[in-house]
Amino acid sequence: MSKQHIIKSAGIIGFATVISRVLGFVRDIIIARFFGTARYAEAFVVAFRIPNMLRDLIGEGATNAAFVPVLSEYMVKKKEEFWELANIILNLLLIILSVITIAGVLASPIIVRLIAPGFLNDPEKFAITVKLTRLMFPYILLIGLAAYAMGVLNSLKHFSTPAFGPCFLNIAIIICAIIWGESVMGLASGVLIGGVLQLAIQMPVFYRKGFRFSWTKKLNHPAANKIWILLLPRILGSCVYQVNLFINTILASLSSIVGVGGVAALYYANRIFQFPLAIFGIAIAQAALPTMSREALEKEPGNLKHTLSFSLRAINFIIVPASIGLIVLAVPITQTLFERGKFDHYSTLITANALIFYSIGLFSYSGIKILVSCFYSLKDTLSPVKIAGASLFLNIILNMALMFPLKIGGLALSASISGIFNFLALFFILRKKIGSLDGHRILNSFLKVLAASLAMAVIIYICAFKIGLNLFVVILIAMANYIVATFIFDVKETKEFLSWMLKKR
Repeated sequence: MSKQHIIKSAGIIGFATVISRVLGFVRDIIIARFFGTARYAEAFVVAFRIPNMLRDLIGEGATNAAFVPVLSEYMVKKKEEFWELANIILNLLLIILSVITIAGVLASPIIVRLIAPGFLNDPEKFAITVKLTRLMFPYILLIGLAAYAMGVLNSLKHFSTPAFGPCFLNIAIIICAIIWGESVMGLASGVLIGGVLQLAIQMPVFYRKGFRFSWTKKLNHPAANKIWILLLPRILGSCVYQVNLFINTILASLSSIVGVGGVAALYYANRIFQFPLAIFGIAIAQAALPTMSREALEKEPGNLKHTLSFSLRAINFIIVPASIGLIVLAVPITQTLFERGKFDHYSTLITANALIFYSIGLFSYSGIKILVSCFYSLKDTLSPVKIAGASLFLNIILNMALMFPLKIGGLALSASISGIFNFLALFFILRKKIGSLDGHRILNSFLKVLAASLAMAVIIYICAFKIGLNLFVVILIAMANYIVATFIFDVKETKEFLSWMLKKR
């Protein structure tokens, strides 16, 4: 039942994510057309990255780390206290997020100096980045509340409405960008409007599920205290990907070392890289977390380990071929999506270069989402913090070593290598914590999937670069070839998924 529930829930989240990501690409195509990788594009990327990073650390990251496991436990053991606890959490969040938002608006010049020191050499770029940062910082409050609503609904195993929330952010930015044209202020306005819509879309369902807001002076609750204990180390370290991205932004702003347009190139490459990660990696992790949280309450960890093994194998089955495909097709994908208007061929080349090196670590970042979810289900957020700290240190060292010879590609490669280290460390520590994790089966599945993906890569190269077929035709051929190759290499997951789909029919 847990396997079917995870696939079904991940399918809902994945479908919503596909729509959101398609809209996101439309958004980025419009941004690329109007701004390319030049001054205003970099200003918006830096200004938006600050609240976006905090969103993951404080908002959606908090949902994954603390809300879902604790609220899921209350749904099982103390259902009558569920909504009282939800109200206390909301009251605390309103206070904390409001303080952070006000502090961020006031400290915007300092923040921009820290995140993009290279911008100080261009006073106009620095000034517009500060202005955009101040305008967009209230997005933290909005997305934090939206993430809170998502966490409560996910605890109730309702995934569809929260999953569609990001679509409204992209729609708002698209409409504002078209209306404002080449004024970057339109993009910032769209971010704020989108934040309001992401929260508003969840309110009707939230209300129907039983939520009734009440302002309370009682901010102390045993479960709320447990959430903050779980949350603090999550904020400090488990979002290593966002922290790595933050460091890469600082270094990418040093155009004298990595080249002009580095910040924007990393942004566009990351947007492409995030597509399969969000649709499959995050979707499966998000769908598996409530199930693992319930299984973690059982005396024996057998069901939890089974769910973890299945989730990792499902990730490999989808993400490994996606990673190989992005590496081979980096240039044509970037050209097709962005090369128009002010986004010239130089922009394509530096973006594709970053995409290739980012894609090397795609499978590890997807796996990290699953493993961290398992730690969260066990209410252990300290172990991911320790590993994240080590990964962050490794990333900094690799950045310094690789940014000079490989330019922008070196920053992306550093993130991938540190991600692989993070994944392996999480896996081995979790195995020590709860016992064997079916490692041989996971590794065997990974190697067979990799072999099938490499066979697919040969077909991709021939179709795209020798025959010169249309990119979308190449992708369709690649998908069909991969499925055939999985049967040749006896990938068990292919039969599992096909069997499940046939049963559902």
